[in-house]
Amino acid sequence: MKRIERNGATGRTSAPQRCVLVVDDEVDILELIELTLLRMGLDVDRAMSVADAGEKLANGRHYDLCLTDMRLPDGTGLEIVESIQKAELDLPVAVITAHGNTENAVAALKAGAFDYVSKPVSLDQLRTLVKSALSLPKVADGKTAEMSPGERGLLGTSPAIVNVRELIEKLARSEAPVHITGESGSGKELAARLIHQKSARRDRPFVPVNCGAIPENLMESEFFGYRKGAFTGADSDRDGFFQAANGGTLFLDEVADLPLPMQVKLLRAIQEKKARKVGSTQEDAVDVRIISATHQNLGDCVESGKFRHDLYYRLNVIELRMPALRDMREDIPAIASAVLDKLAGQAKVMRPEIEDGAMRALAQYDFPGNVRELENILERAMALCDGQTIATADLQLTPPDSERVEQSAEGSEGKWPLQEYLDRVEKEAILEALEKTRFNRTAAAKLLGITFRAMRYRMERLGIN
Repeated sequence: MKRIERNGATGRTSAPQRCVLVVDDEVDILELIELTLLRMGLDVDRAMSVADAGEKLANGRHYDLCLTDMRLPDGTGLEIVESIQKAELDLPVAVITAHGNTENAVAALKAGAFDYVSKPVSLDQLRTLVKSALSLPKVADGKTAEMSPGERGLLGTSPAIVNVRELIEKLARSEAPVHITGESGSGKELAARLIHQKSARRDRPFVPVNCGAIPENLMESEFFGYRKGAFTGADSDRDGFFQAANGGTLFLDEVADLPLPMQVKLLRAIQEKKARKVGSTQEDAVDVRIISATHQNLGDCVESGKFRHDLYYRLNVIELRMPALRDMREDIPAIASAVLDKLAGQAKVMRPEIEDGAMRALAQYDFPGNVRELENILERAMALCDGQTIATADLQLTPPDSERVEQSAEGSEGKWPLQEYLDRVEKEAILEALEKTRFNRTAAAKLLGITFRAMRYRMERLGIN
């Protein structure tokens, strides 16, 4: 193959070409990949072994992507991935794995690979992978990038939140599935959005889905879409979540709530990178990165039989744990101040200050609802305060469990008067259901086992808006 023809025969000079290092010991595959990359306007270097690749990486030439086969004569592609990671090169590396060899693909992603493509190599998937890898933002050379608007939601200097921000930076430079864990209100969706915003997919859609709020009989059509006439009421074609997120990121919140039949279909879509609409006879290719989250322990769900082990294996390639607010108490003043700024701006009122005693009370509070609860507390306090300062009484913090037990034992603040106690229990149940369903009242009513009309009446009676 005559490489002198890559820039055409006009003799005109052009900007330096981006170069890809391709490592494979099969000449036919090497030539196929090289021809595809040349047609994309890229330069190509070949290597046929781990040692050969190591020499080319060490010779000082800059590469924009490394594409390596998993099985090589003197080792594996994993060794190349690990050596690039160890050398801290700003070089995305993707691996070619045998078709259906999920273990190798997952191992490569865990080792730090950007993505993988299966044999026989699909040229469309290869082109998509290459374009994504080449559009990754470059790592700043020792410079601190300006914090994005979304990242301001991850305020703080505690070790816990600093580790989260550092891991988000790394995860954004990969296509590996990420599973985000943490308590309710700890910022799991915010973390998912940050990974998307910092990734090569940042200009494509971010589609969040609350898996616990979709009725089971609608799940397949919601996820994969449907064809006209597929069922009663399907009067036109409709895309599902996978098609809506094509080229971008699909965020599956509360993924542990997926029923087992849907887990099987989701696993196939992730593995094959294809989705079949309800009523269709063919599958359509979809290019989607999956980020999942749940406040439950997925490992326990697998042990109890509620969650498929093979799907868990595919989703939990890399885990990101969001810290509870009580584990970063030193950051509570900064977070509270930022929340007040936001609330005051939204309400277009003067921002009140927090008295020292009130701030100490916040710092000592356990926040079972985490940052979301802090936002609710401060929003209520702004309504109750004098407009200038927030006092401890304005916060109306719930006493610790031990204090509530003591009060209940005394009788005056426990289960008497009966109606107040029943209203309090009912209100807590409704708020918990609303939070679990992202304040979808229809889904919350179904979760509670009551009608939507009854739900609306109870909310009005209890002053929930």
